Amino acid sequence: MLNFIKRLTRSKFARNIAIVATGTAGAQAIAMAFSPFITRIYGPEIFGAMGTFIAILEVISPLAALSYPMAMVLPKHDSDAKGLAAISLCIALVTSCLAALTLILFKTPIVNALNLHSIETFILIIPVTMFVSVLTTISSQWTIRKKLFSLKAKSAVFQALTINILKTGLGLLNPSAFILVSTTSFGYLLQAALIGIGIRAHTQERTKREKSNFAFAGLLKAYKDFAYFRTPQALLNSIGQSLPILMLANLFNPTAVGFYVLARTVLFVPSILIGTSVAEVFYPKFVEVIHQGKSGKELLLKTCLSLAIVGSIPYLVLIMFGPWLFSLIFGSDWQEAGEYSRWMSIWLFFVLITRPIISAIPALSLQGLFLAFEAVSTLVRIAAILIGYYWTNSALSAVIAFSLSNVIIYTALTILIIRKT
Repeated sequence: MLNFIKRLTRSKFARNIAIVATGTAGAQAIAMAFSPFITRIYGPEIFGAMGTFIAILEVISPLAALSYPMAMVLPKHDSDAKGLAAISLCIALVTSCLAALTLILFKTPIVNALNLHSIETFILIIPVTMFVSVLTTISSQWTIRKKLFSLKAKSAVFQALTINILKTGLGLLNPSAFILVSTTSFGYLLQAALIGIGIRAHTQERTKREKSNFAFAGLLKAYKDFAYFRTPQALLNSIGQSLPILMLANLFNPTAVGFYVLARTVLFVPSILIGTSVAEVFYPKFVEVIHQGKSGKELLLKTCLSLAIVGSIPYLVLIMFGPWLFSLIFGSDWQEAGEYSRWMSIWLFFVLITRPIISAIPALSLQGLFLAFEAVSTLVRIAAILIGYYWTNSALSAVIAFSLSNVIIYTALTILIIRKT
């Protein structure tokens, strides 16, 4: 055991995970520290409006740059990665303008069809945030490529502190859905700016400026599987994950959406803190192993098993004491969100375990397979929510059915990808 701990502390892979995890932990700690104040300022209905906004954004965001930013880690040469960044920005500008034009021309029928009345007055923030989110993704992928994990960690902490201060301060003046949504959207821009400043400083200190003679057409063709397969897959996944919010808004009310949004926010903390940190370090390491012509199966299995061991603790606590903890921390109005959290914890435990599985898919060139899998999964999720709704006509039943369907989906995905590896 002592030898294992010594090897772990000497491992660069483990140290990089620790750096990312420290930054993510700091950001999440700040968010959780402010949460008891924010939930008492805004209330479930306003949280529901914000959740609806984020759900719409998450659904259309995969179309923003056709997933080309995700390919930036793969090229051997930095010039190609910069080319992919430029392509991503061009595509994002076009898609964001198209989204804005669509909302301007068809705002009323879209709002009525999807029951988006709670965000109708500020719905045009969506295309702006859509473009800014691409800037954030590009800067984030570059830090992963160059292994600037310390920079990413510092920017995450500063961004979380700034945004939560704004949410609290502005909320005391005007506790509205607009304030909550606009500060959340500003967070994307702030994160991209912080990382961009750090990258520029690092480039000036460490490297010489180089001219990039990339061919746009060649890069578009070389990484077309991200547009053809990863984008539809990400779109379907976003639809699947946003389904509870959109369907709860239509079948029930904004308050039910608010309960779900808070529960998901809290339950995603272990996944973001541990899973994202591991995945961001795992991805370039796994790509390196594949480039060397080796099998990444052992690395994949070890990473998933480690996440299962670490992640079991926080989720077991939430399964056992969820309602009591939510009522104590966020106020008595949020006890129902604690009931949601018990069942959602089972699902999000499996999300945590499969973070390396999903990260490995591009490197294994399994985008097409993943797309087909995601299409089937989306249908399963829709069916599960409807079964839960018609079963007892309660929002909790819909959440339970959705959570259990995700357990089946992620278990099947894990078995499938490990076998392909």
